[in-house]
Amino acid sequence: MRNHLALALALALLSVCGAPRAHAADVTVVNDDVHFPEGPIWYRGKLYYVEYDRNSVTVWDGRRNHIFWSKPGCGPSAVIPTASGEFLTTCYDNGTIGRIAADGRDLPPYSHDKDGHPFVGPNDFAPDRRGGIYFTCSGTAPGPVIDGKIFYLAADGTITQEATEVHSANGIVVSNDGRTLYAIETEDHRLIQFTIGADGSLSGRRVFLDLDELTHHLTHIYPDGVKMDSRGLLYIGQNPRDPGAPLAGVIFVVDAAGRQLRTLKLPSPGVPNLAFSPDEKTVYVMALDQLDKSPYEGKVYAIANR
Repeated sequence: MRNHLALALALALLSVCGAPRAHAADVTVVNDDVHFPEGPIWYRGKLYYVEYDRNSVTVWDGRRNHIFWSKPGCGPSAVIPTASGEFLTTCYDNGTIGRIAADGRDLPPYSHDKDGHPFVGPNDFAPDRRGGIYFTCSGTAPGPVIDGKIFYLAADGTITQEATEVHSANGIVVSNDGRTLYAIETEDHRLIQFTIGADGSLSGRRVFLDLDELTHHLTHIYPDGVKMDSRGLLYIGQNPRDPGAPLAGVIFVVDAAGRQLRTLKLPSPGVPNLAFSPDEKTVYVMALDQLDKSPYEGKVYAIANR
């Protein structure tokens, strides 16, 4: 009875504050054999994404999926191209930022910033307009300890620590005008903001959106990845602790004021991260069916963005 009541409440909540929702007919499977897909990006006509439990970067070219790079012990959680033509990946497990040549060759990784600060749980990337890249480090295992950080990798290769005491730092994105950085604090169920300085420094930390408040405290929402479209709308993925949780499988779409405009509903309970097609008519969603143990079986979905 409780599960039925929770489902009814969740559906009512989505209808009230979610506006239009995508239908099942709008969803197709791009890959049905992935092990914890995460951190995707569309680049030069291909979808690049990681598989955490396979220690790989995988590429979908529109017809097939193939492994582009793999490194045992990395535990990748995101991938991004650089201005120099390389790729970077956040190696969550071994505490490095992996470097990958354009042809998939492994290159020496980054292991600390210019002042010697280590990377504890590297997680996600966000490029800026200067050829630089912000990245989060979640810190120690999820829980009460608040030791996540945000670093900045400048175009010249210099890495600086820009924010500390971020609670389980996760998804990250730079606003379209380049003035604001959004970062997810998963364990606090919210997004925070920083003002970006001319030198890439961060200041003026403040709370942007509490996902538990957005969903009227129906359940704890554990936000994961975040992306911004060309209109400035934020798409927020999540990875619930319970596959049967109310609102599992839901991606939230909010505007610059934090107002929820609509949702995207996927068949899998975990929907940690996403990427847009070049025309933004399709959202590619990294999804998990198996939330709590290896091999973290999941899927990559394509869902109509409407």
